[in-house]
Amino acid sequence: MQAYAAPGRSDASATIFSLIDNAAQHNAVSSQPISVTELNRLARTTLERGIPLTWVLGEISNLTRAASGHFYFTLKDEGAQVRCVMFRSRAQLLPWRLENGQQVEAQALVTLYEARGDFQLNVEMLRRGGLGRLFEAFAQLREKLEGEGLFDVARKRDLPRFPRAIGIVTSPQAAALRDVIAALQRRAPHVTVILYPTPVQGDGAAAQIADAIAMAGARAECEVLIVARGGGSIEDLWAFNEEIVARAIAASAIPVISGVGHETDITIADFVADQRAATPTAAAELASTGWFAAAEEIAALADELRDTMHTALENRMQQVDLLSRRLLHPGERIARHRQHLDHLTTRLAAAANRTLRSGEQRLAELHLRITRARPDPAPGRARLTLAMQGLQNALGNSMVNRAHAINRLHASLVALNPEATLARGYSIVRDSEGHVVTSGRQLRPGDAIALRFAQGRAAGRIETTE
Repeated sequence: MQAYAAPGRSDASATIFSLIDNAAQHNAVSSQPISVTELNRLARTTLERGIPLTWVLGEISNLTRAASGHFYFTLKDEGAQVRCVMFRSRAQLLPWRLENGQQVEAQALVTLYEARGDFQLNVEMLRRGGLGRLFEAFAQLREKLEGEGLFDVARKRDLPRFPRAIGIVTSPQAAALRDVIAALQRRAPHVTVILYPTPVQGDGAAAQIADAIAMAGARAECEVLIVARGGGSIEDLWAFNEEIVARAIAASAIPVISGVGHETDITIADFVADQRAATPTAAAELASTGWFAAAEEIAALADELRDTMHTALENRMQQVDLLSRRLLHPGERIARHRQHLDHLTTRLAAAANRTLRSGEQRLAELHLRITRARPDPAPGRARLTLAMQGLQNALGNSMVNRAHAINRLHASLVALNPEATLARGYSIVRDSEGHVVTSGRQLRPGDAIALRFAQGRAAGRIETTE
């Protein structure tokens, strides 16, 4: 396994051994044993503190993707292997598909999975194997060419403002060629476009690109040269990081525009070229800037000339009108006044009609408002009829109820009438003071009593009582 440690962290092993020795000495002093959990936690902490975030080169094997989206795999070389985990939040950022057997460089944190005591790497980032060497080669070549002055601004040439022919060094099948041609047709359709075909990636592409640049300079058919390619990975763009291409651009007799990759892609060709464009389309826009600006300027001048001529003609026409009014015949003047009078008459009639229509409309609106505001007696009359019917029904029901009540009271009065009781053979006995006698205890022998019958009265005296 090959590791690239971060700068300034070269002696990670010594740090680990020092931490382990300190932990061992601390445990040796203490007489109390520690648990397995504490031991694994101590080992994990020691590893994570002792080894910095590190690039590790190896081959992927035993690749598994869990349902959670996490990747588990083994990173190995000819002498050893280590378990790795790449969590979903990191794995979903990969621009390519992981497969067994791939050579990769993993930026990982060395740690320990405490639950099982497994030594493993928590992978933060993956790149295809060899990218570290590519970046290193890129940096070395850049430093070398910069030291030779190939990047100096002083040696860069200005682009021709009005090129009559523009050369393109790219692949005939490249999408970048279509983008460049479309931009040139839109901005400078009269300019001749010359293609110098060449592969833009793969083995031998750099030499063929350099030959195409040299051919364009030798033929001198164009006044500016665009070296173009669409976006891609660093490996796809690597031909434009080769020294042979950089020196061909520097030696070109024709000013060169580099339009390689996307805006974020930087190649050695960008530094050497006379102008760097963010994309192939931007390179075409740079090459045609003069023609496009001239076309806009000509269009603006044409508009200005047209406006100036139009203004001048209008001024002359006004002057002619003014002079013609001074030369009017009296009869024509009278006719014009008559025409103006007719016009005023028409306006007056129209104004009167508008006033009349406005008044009629206002009257209609007032009539409508009065109609809406006038109360409708029909609903009130209907409610009154219903109320009268209800009152009559209520009065009839009340009279019936009262008649029933009177009948009940009459029956009660009849039942309680003393006369009726007397008619059944009963009599009312009163003492000498006129009090009704209801009990024999109220009387004594010899007391005078008065008797009332259904018909007539009588007087008596008490002989005996029981």
